[in-house]
Amino acid sequence: MLSDKDRIFTNLYGQADWGLAGARARGDWDNTKAILERGRDAIVEEMKNSGLRGRGGAGFPTGLKWSFMPKQSDGRPHYLVVNADEGEPGTCKDRDILRHDPHKLVEGCLIAGFAMGAHTAYIYIRGEFFREAENLQGAIDQAYAAGLLGPDACGSGWAMDVYVHRGAGAYICGEEMALIESLEGKKGMPRLKPPFPANTGLYGCPTTVNNVETIAVAPTILRRGGAWFAGLGRNKNTGTKVFCISGHVNHPCNVEEEMGIPLKDLIEKHAGGVRGGWDNLKAIIPGGSSVPILPKSICDTVLMDFDSLRAVKSGLGTAAVIVMDKSTDVVAAIARLSRFYAHESCGQCTPCREGTGWMWRVMERLVTGDAEIEEIDMLLEVGYQIEGHTICAHGDASAWPIQGLVRHFRHDIEERIGRVKAARASRAA
Repeated sequence: MLSDKDRIFTNLYGQADWGLAGARARGDWDNTKAILERGRDAIVEEMKNSGLRGRGGAGFPTGLKWSFMPKQSDGRPHYLVVNADEGEPGTCKDRDILRHDPHKLVEGCLIAGFAMGAHTAYIYIRGEFFREAENLQGAIDQAYAAGLLGPDACGSGWAMDVYVHRGAGAYICGEEMALIESLEGKKGMPRLKPPFPANTGLYGCPTTVNNVETIAVAPTILRRGGAWFAGLGRNKNTGTKVFCISGHVNHPCNVEEEMGIPLKDLIEKHAGGVRGGWDNLKAIIPGGSSVPILPKSICDTVLMDFDSLRAVKSGLGTAAVIVMDKSTDVVAAIARLSRFYAHESCGQCTPCREGTGWMWRVMERLVTGDAEIEEIDMLLEVGYQIEGHTICAHGDASAWPIQGLVRHFRHDIEERIGRVKAARASRAA
């Protein structure tokens, strides 16, 4: 388990002051000027040494991503965009960071912005996060008043402005290019890549989009050293992570833990265990609703990090752990997610626009057993036709839950179809 001395988010539960005084008491904004004085290259190199991978779901190395930004300006401004949309079902980690520890994010914006040559950061926050946006704006106002932001941020000579932009609740705007489109005042629809944001992003300028947690941990990493962060977790899966645990557990919670913690330990030590005991577990979605579901047999031993979960054909995603006990109708649960992805498709790509609705309608018939056995493989085939054939990963996200269901719970679906057929035959006789 992670020791308290290694925790980054020390006010995750809101038990202390979220404002500037409380943040400074917890070590935030401690000689930030000295961090900036190391220079852009040194900061980026330290982030690379930490092994930090993006905490928004994709897991791309953060220091490497920062290094893609042009070293010299060609006259265009550079932008940092923070993705605080957090629309993934089951995920609620960024919400608590924004509400209870907003200064970590604001300080992170200054440091990350400086490292990428950006004088402006936009934090794109989900519109439903009303109180979170209030606290975030309050923290930004406090930082300006204290001279930590503005034309001479922290006395460093670097000008930095941070703005909050509220979204309107569209899941697709969590995708970085759709988010940029929305920031520009257009409909949130993903752009084709290339060009990539580091070359042509917001307003056609070099831009980096990072998740809230990714930016918020940067100041602590730079204070304590990349080697400290790299010493936590496992190789290529380093550091700490905020996990969201929900569903059929005794104590749903958010908790910061070490990467690579066994899934069973995470649930039993922090969430009070599965309702009815571990043997009552049926399945777990380990990383938010878009990653494939895992049965109990895998959950017994799997580790919570990017590579371990990929090895069992799932993913860490946002680390939102959705626990389902034996009372769960897993077919109905995945059908509900299919409905969500069909509803949230932006409609730009034909495979996603047409395929997500088709998969949801088939899933609804599988729930009632009013389908043919052959349709299970047809459903998988349509999913494979969608996956990897769309501009953004929304198509993949719609197909993966169904793939996980069929991979591990095909017998549940077939048994249901057989039961309905037998009942019909009995009535006909």
